[in-house]
Parts: sequence; C-alpha cells; structure tokens
Amino acid sequence: MTGWLTEAVPRGRVAAFRTLVYLFVAADLAVFTPWVRSRVDVPGDLYQPLLIGRLLPLPTPTPAVVGVIFWALLVLALLAATGRAPRLLGWAVFALYLEWMIVAMSYGKVDHDRFGLLVALAVLPTAGRARHGDPTRTEAGGWALRVTQIAVICTYFLAAWAKFRFGGLDWATGSVLARAIIRRGTDLADLIAQVPHLLIVAQFGILAFELLSPLVFVLPERWRLATVGFFYSFHLATFATITISFAPHLVAMTSFLPLEKVRPVCWARRLRTRRRASTPDADPPPPRTAPEPAIGPTPTS
Repeated sequence: MTGWLTEAVPRGRVAAFRTLVYLFVAADLAVFTPWVRSRVDVPGDLYQPLLIGRLLPLPTPTPAVVGVIFWALLVLALLAATGRAPRLLGWAVFALYLEWMIVAMSYGKVDHDRFGLLVALAVLPTAGRARHGDPTRTEAGGWALRVTQIAVICTYFLAAWAKFRFGGLDWATGSVLARAIIRRGTDLADLIAQVPHLLIVAQFGILAFELLSPLVFVLPERWRLATVGFFYSFHLATFATITISFAPHLVAMTSFLPLEKVRPVCWARRLRTRRRASTPDADPPPPRTAPEPAIGPTPTS
C-alpha cells in the first residue's frame, strides 16, 4: 500500500501540474468566483461559517479583509506557478485560498467541486522542487499526485453516498434531471428530455458511474487513461445540457494525466524553428564571371 501511495512519477509531471493548479487559482479569482468580493456587502449576521471556520479564529469578512485576501492570493498564485519557493509560496496560497473558500461557502451553499483542488493545494508544497521536462522520478511528487487522485474519486463516490443518504432510491427514479433542465437547461437538454424514460436511465447511469469510480485505480494504465477521458466527457455533457462546469474538479483530475508530455513552450519553439527552416532565403547574388576580353587590336610594345 505504501508503494502504491508513493509511486514515483517524473518531476516534469509535478511541475506541469503545479503550474496548471496555481494558474487556475488566479483564473478562479478573476473569472469563476469574483462574486465572493460582493458577499461582504450583506449584513455580517448572515455569515455562518463552515465548521472549519468556527474552529479557527477567522474574522468576519469585511471589504478590507476580502480585498487583502484577493490581491495577495492573486499575486502569490502567479508567483507559485513559476515553481519558485514551492514550499513557502505553496503553503501561503493554500492558506489564503482556503480562507477564500470559507468566505464563499459560508452563506448557505457549499460546492463539492472544490474538494480535489483544495487537497491538491494542500499537498503540492510537500512535493519539493520540480522543473518542466525533468524525467527524474520523485516519490514525494508521486504521493502528492496520488492523494489528489484519491480526493477526485472521493468526490464522485461520496456524491453517490449523499444521494442515497438524503434521497434514497427516489433520487434515481425521481425528476432530479428534469428539474435541473427546467431551471438551467440548454436547447440540447430540451431535445434529450423529449425522449421517454431517458432521464431516468441517465440518473441510474450517474449513480452507477459514481459508485464504480474507485475502480479506476485497479485498471491498467491504458484503460485508466481511457476512463479518465470518460470522466471528462461526462462533465462535458453535463455542461452542454445543464451548464454546470465543475472546473476546479477538472483541474484536479489532471493529476491522472501524463502532463510531462504537454510542453507548450517547447512546442512553440519547435514551430518557430520549422517556420524559419521552411522560409526560403533571399535570392542569392548572381555568380561572378571572368571579364570578357576587350574587342580590338592587341597593343604592341
């Protein structure tokens, strides 16, 4: 079991995953959760912190507190994406993002798609230094990726457990997807809803998929990657029908992928080199020839 948890991976994979995660944190602040800054406009007595927020001596959000968290987290996440000071910057980003999520989720709604990303932020500082393209294997980095993978799969499995806990079998036989389509469905979802019994079949399929998701760990690598591809296609279909993105979860799920093979900087350099090689040089100057002999009588001495 210990060998499985600490299975060594290339340092280049850790570096690529680290860069992707920290860049997403910066994008999350600007694109996905900028609304957190507006939460401080509501009365403070509506702030009901999560359990962790009650256990830790965290202040009630104010415009100043949230503003400092936003700008400090944005700057530190961009710095951490470079791979410098992985422990110092990594722990700082984790602490600030955790507080950002506590503020976001302490007003009545908790999103479970953040769990895998938070775990990734918590374990990445333990992976140590890693450079892009480095094939050297690291057990510390392997442990960080494995723990993130476990968190990703727990998100699926525990979601199924919650469905049975609060809805029982009625979740699968009820009108869960029908209500979701009515609230936020797309034109594609409207077409699917017209097929008799298809939504019920889809609900049973979702439960089966979530309950069987831990099997990904016992599959051969080839089939494991294909299964992760199915996970991504599931979320693509979810977004195309009921516009739920699960973006943080999808970023954490890249811990399953051989990210060391994705090197956009090297690809750009190769493309630039090929373009230079394929571009013809300027027309060469005409060859120099010997001067023609003068016409006329040859002078005599």
